[in-house]
Amino acid sequence: MTDTIDWLLASEEPWARYRTLVDLLERPQQDAQVGTARAEMLSHPLVRGLIDQAAAWPGYALKRHNDARHAIYALSTLADFGLHVSDPGMTPAVEAVLAHQSEEGALQTPIRLYKRFGGIDGEWWTWMGCDAPTLLYALLAFGLRKDDRVRRAVDHLVGLAEENGWRCTTSRDLGSFKGPGRREDPCPVANVYALKALSLEPDLVRSRAARAGTTMLLWHWEHRAERKLFLFGVGTDFRKLKYPFVWYDILHVADVLSRFPFVLTDPRFQEMVTGITDQADGEGRYTATSMYRAWKDWSFANKKTPSPWLTFIALRILRRMGMAA
Repeated sequence: MTDTIDWLLASEEPWARYRTLVDLLERPQQDAQVGTARAEMLSHPLVRGLIDQAAAWPGYALKRHNDARHAIYALSTLADFGLHVSDPGMTPAVEAVLAHQSEEGALQTPIRLYKRFGGIDGEWWTWMGCDAPTLLYALLAFGLRKDDRVRRAVDHLVGLAEENGWRCTTSRDLGSFKGPGRREDPCPVANVYALKALSLEPDLVRSRAARAGTTMLLWHWEHRAERKLFLFGVGTDFRKLKYPFVWYDILHVADVLSRFPFVLTDPRFQEMVTGITDQADGEGRYTATSMYRAWKDWSFANKKTPSPWLTFIALRILRRMGMAA
């Protein structure tokens, strides 16, 4: 494991070095190496491109929620890297997101809707359970936990949790619109997004809502051969290593579940993690087995070469389990 961490620290990717120092080695922000890696990350052309994309929020209306080109995933990736609202260029992005909040409290995204799916035709600023939590996650990660608008969004998200987790929930303005599943069923990807946001709220990590959502995801893994929910299955594609965290796949789900301490000893979670570690090469490094073309310039979208960022994510999961230095 030490050799792999040394490899990460020698990486040309400052976001991988930065998060390795902070999350795996627990170096403080005042540490000289941390400061150098962070400065290099903020000035890196690829990261600057993400900041510019986020600042132009929303860019265009979402037509499908796994559109990796959309600015919503620029925001969530910047959050994963550890950017803050005070970093250069971030304030316009944050203000643009906060400019659209529903009366219920959810943060809104422009979405292209179609009448044939039970909704209303056109592009609308609205929210669904598969977009609003991602915006909330980003704002919480950017350091806006105390903002009253963010607090409203947190309260709203917690209030949406049912006994079986988060369902396919949308703004009441959308009428009867919902995804392709039974109304009483939970939506797997909505649970992933919601839990990721709640993981940044220390008082909610062991909440009823968090337990309902994690239980739902573990149940889905356990019953993967029997049940799809809202067309989400746990098959070959689910097991492919992929980033950014856009959709429902093994690395995304395991990373989110690993944020909840009461999940770490669950045999179902441990089995899921084994499905990841079995994909490491002989040196403990991880290579993408699937990719989003919109991110082809990043190493985590290269299926031929080990990725420092994917390797870091896998090691962080293991560290949370007490299995990595």
